Order: sequence, then C-alpha cells, then structure tokens
Amino acid sequence: MKKLWKNDFTVLVMRILPLYACILITQILFYFYNRPVIGDLSAAELPMLLWGSLKFSTISILYLNAPFILLSLLPLRVRETKGYQRMLFWLYTITNSIGIVILNLADVIYYRYAFKRITLEEMHFFEENDNTFGILFKSMGENWYVVLLAVLLVFFLFFVYKKIKYHPTDIAKPVAYYVTNTLVLAVAFLLWVAGVRGSTEWKARPVTISNVAYYTQSPQKGSVALSNPFCLLRMIGIRQLEVPAYFTDEETAALYTPYHYPALAHAPVAAGKNVVIFVLESFSREHSQYLSPHLNPDGGYTPFLDSLMREGLVFPHAFANGMKSIEALPSVLASIPSYRTPFALLPQALAPIDGLPRLLAEEGYGTHFFCGARANQMGFEAFGNLCGIQNFHNREDFEKQHPGKGQANIWGVWDMPFLQFVAEELDKVDTPFFTAVFTLSSHHPYDLPEPYASKMPVGNTPVQPCVAYTDLSLRNFFEKASKMPWFQNTLFVFVADHVSPQMAHPETRTAKGNTAILYFMYTPDHSVQGRYEPVTQQLDIMPTVLGLMGFEKPYFAFGRDIFNEPDRAPMVVNCVNQTYQCLTDSISLYFDGSRRLYVYNANDTLQQRDVLDAGSHLQRDLETDMKALLQSYYRHVAEGRFRVP
Repeated sequence: MKKLWKNDFTVLVMRILPLYACILITQILFYFYNRPVIGDLSAAELPMLLWGSLKFSTISILYLNAPFILLSLLPLRVRETKGYQRMLFWLYTITNSIGIVILNLADVIYYRYAFKRITLEEMHFFEENDNTFGILFKSMGENWYVVLLAVLLVFFLFFVYKKIKYHPTDIAKPVAYYVTNTLVLAVAFLLWVAGVRGSTEWKARPVTISNVAYYTQSPQKGSVALSNPFCLLRMIGIRQLEVPAYFTDEETAALYTPYHYPALAHAPVAAGKNVVIFVLESFSREHSQYLSPHLNPDGGYTPFLDSLMREGLVFPHAFANGMKSIEALPSVLASIPSYRTPFALLPQALAPIDGLPRLLAEEGYGTHFFCGARANQMGFEAFGNLCGIQNFHNREDFEKQHPGKGQANIWGVWDMPFLQFVAEELDKVDTPFFTAVFTLSSHHPYDLPEPYASKMPVGNTPVQPCVAYTDLSLRNFFEKASKMPWFQNTLFVFVADHVSPQMAHPETRTAKGNTAILYFMYTPDHSVQGRYEPVTQQLDIMPTVLGLMGFEKPYFAFGRDIFNEPDRAPMVVNCVNQTYQCLTDSISLYFDGSRRLYVYNANDTLQQRDVLDAGSHLQRDLETDMKALLQSYYRHVAEGRFRVP
C-alpha cells in the first residue's frame, strides 16, 4: 500500500497550494503599486483582510480549476497513463498562468485607472475596442517589471508541478478501485461547492464582490483582498449595466437629479431622536387589516402594528423597490434601488456611499444593525459596512448571552427572543443612536417555535401565522423597551423588505400588488402622526427621515422627502419580471426599456383593463419622468458616483 501522502487527493491538494502563494504575491504587489489610492494598512486591519483574502483566493482557485480537479480525480484507470498526466499538466499550467498570474497582475495596473478589479464589463470593452491589443502592449512596456514577475510566477508553477510526482494507485481490485475513487470524488465535490459558496451552510448566500466590505470598512482596502478570476466569473449571469440614452446629460439633469439640497418647509419634529428601522421579512400590505380592511374582514395578522399605525404616520400606498431581501437594504438605508440587477451584487456597490447610517454617524450617532442570522450569512453586514454601520449584532452575539437550544430555526434566532435581545442591547448603547433590525421568522419554511405554533391564527397562506408571530414579538419588544430611558425619544420606522411569495388575494398577485408593502412611522411622544395618501416607496425613507430630523446638508438619494420636496412628484419605480413598473396616484405604467407595454388606472386593482394611449399627455409625461430617473440611475451606478459632487 502506498504512503498516505502519495494518494491522488493529497497530490491534488499539493498542486493547488502553490496557487495561493501566487495570488498572495500579486496582492502584495497590488497593494504597494496602488498604495497612493488605497491608503495605509494598519496592523489591526491585517487579520480580517487576510482572512477575506483566503476566502476570495479559494473561490478564484476552485472556480478556475474545476476541470482540473474533476479530471484529476476521475475514477478511471486512464488517468494513470503518461499521456493523461501530460494533458493535466498543460491544463493546470495554461489555465492558472492566465487566470491566476496574468489576470491578477493585470488588476495591479488596471485598478489605478478604474478603481475596481477587472470584471465582465471590461471584457465587453475589449470586444468593442479595435485598439485593445495596442493598449495592452503599451501598458506592458510601461510596466515591464510586472511582465517579468508574470514570467517568474509562471515558471514557478511549472517547476513546482513537476516536483510533485504523481503515483498510480495500487488498488488492484476493480470494485474497490471504482468505489474508493468515486467516494473521493464525491467528497471533493462537496468541498468544492462549500469553497466556491464561501460557506458550509447551505442557507448562506453565495459570496459576491461586495462581500469584501465585510472584511474592511474601506472599499479601496477591500480590493486588496479580492482576486481574479472570482471577480470575472462571479459576474456571469448578472446583466451588464447599459446606460440608456433617452436624453442628453443636460436634459436628464433638468428632468431628474439624485442630488438633494434640503430646504425645510416643515418643522423638524424628530430632531435629535434615536432612529430604529425595523425591516420586516415578507410583510405584504395584505397582512394588515388596517391597510387592507377589504381583504381582512375578520381581522388581519398584524394587530399590534395596526394599533401603532392608528397613532403614527401611515403610508397606505407604499411599495418596495426590489423583490429580494438583499435588494431592500440599499433602498431603505441608502435610497439606492435595484432594478434588473440587485445593486448589492454589483462591483459598483463598493464605491463610497453616504447612506443614512453614515450621515447620522457624522452627526454624532452610534450606528447598529441587528439580525438573528449568523454573521454576514445573507450579505447584510457587507452592505451595512458600505453605508456606514459601525456595530453589528447577530446570532453569535445572541448565543453568547443566551446559550441554549430551541431558540433558532435554519435561518436564525426566532424573532421573539431576538427582539428581546435587541431591546437589552439598545439599553446599553449611548444615545443618540441609529439602529436597523432585520426580522427573520416570517421567511420560508414558515415554521414556528413551540408553544407559539398552535397559538397563532391559521391564515390563508403558510406565511401568515409567522407574520402574526413576528407582530407578537414586536408587541413584547415594545412592552420591554417602553420602560427604558431611550424609548420616548425615538423615531420608529416599520417597512417590509418585499412582498411575501405566499399571496392570499388576487390583487396581490398583480404586478402592482406584488410590490405593495407595509410601511409606517411611529413616535411614542406622537410628534409624527397622520396619513400620507400619495404613493411612496422604500427609497423615500432616507430623505423623509432626514427631513423629519432637520438635516440640512446636501445628500445623495433616489427617493424624495415627502414633506419638504414638493417639486419632486410622488412616483414609484421598480422592476417586476424584468419590466419597469412606474406607479402614481392615477396610473400604473409598464415599460420594457424602449416602449410602453401597457397602462392601467390606479383604481383597477386587478389590472384587467389596459388603457394604453399613445397620445395621452399624462402617460407620455410619466414615461419621460421615468426615463430620466432610469438614465440618471444607470449613469451613476455605472460610474460609481453616489455622493453629491
């Protein structure tokens, strides 16, 4: 029997390890070459940055070497032949010379010009540019030492591979050979899947480029931890950003701008207050009897929130700007929507963002984010870092203080115990503070802890008992928090992340109803009250909160301050099934990027009668306003500009 270190799997691992050394060398050069742009790295930042580097390097290596890994472990005798091993050598050398060495060294030079790693966007540029090779050769000449390093690293891979000798297996019996090697291949496949996802937990979101923000609060420093081909391959399947050209830039700016220069028309009734935003998983408008009495004649599933709405500021015609949880946070915290591609998954999300948390932090607020999932399980912490959140509280923090079983499901800690934990933690922090809380229990698979499972209303859909459980959890949170000194001086905002995929009524299944959400504000001192009847959206939360707080500095947002910006007409723009949906108080207009598809009156709740009229001034003007917003959005995202110049 051959020695353990000579088995096929061990040989494969030994051949993979030198690739980490190559990436590390390119990252070191990347940092020192781009140090004037990136800034200095402190000793305290290095551990997290290195940990992030290891994760992204692993993903790059596993993505690129998937064919090599498969062919190296294929349970067939042919792999033991010299010709097969020679083929593996050239496959390894060529793919890694290009993908690991050349591509990462190209990033070293390219970053200084574009402030981003190479992705599919650059591949599109190369396809369209006739002088691509001229540009490349000129750059190689100017950076000859980078070319020399590339040659040395390719030689290093060639040399090391040759030193790691392959030894044919000595398992003679065919059945034992095939069974053993098939099991090895199966284990390798599971490890590969865990490696490219960045986690062994199946419920965790696959790692994206913007996740690098989890390892540092500086996007520039985060770029040091990234590596290609992860940046290139991870963008496959994500629609390339194309900036529409409906108008000239001057015309677009005259029609719409995301730059806000506050001129307060109303008294700042929430000045100096703490701000707590509850982002409620799948809280469709149809769950609330207060918001949808015609759908809930016998009572809804949010009795506690309904009671707060009667004393707060309610938005009965509110809509989400995305269809997924990962799309909700940019909309709510930074007033940046997601249309055909989730904003948080784009490389441009690493550009500097002055979200609501950062703006309040500059005013002396401590900023916090609570979610009962494990750290960065859903990418929330990564985006939270980008928009200015300083402190994160997750499942691990909860379990340190509340050890014991039965307090969580597959997604995270149940809302009841976790919201009690939120109240306890907020009582420890300095005021004023900004806090965002993301609830989990109304997420699929819609299970509930005992003894609550048998006590919740049955509901018309599986999600509604879970909605009722979260509503009860919020009631208990308020009972506890109301006894704490910070409570009375707090502005609470409640908003759904998106509509539940479980829909009970036909009007919720329409394109418009599929984005209709619960949204309201509440202050214990009743300083914020009323009903705002025009349409509003998640994007409007940040500007409206800033207006209520008396914020007077310029800021960037795609939403509107509903009280202080009368020149911005009430309008909602989101994307349903890759079609743009534009909602106003009078009509709902659908647009494919080139032309109007259909139009419905706002009171046509089932959207059964198309009133598209090519000659309608109202429809044409609304289409113009929407085009201006879309062109402004895609221009700013493509250029990574999310600050007032």
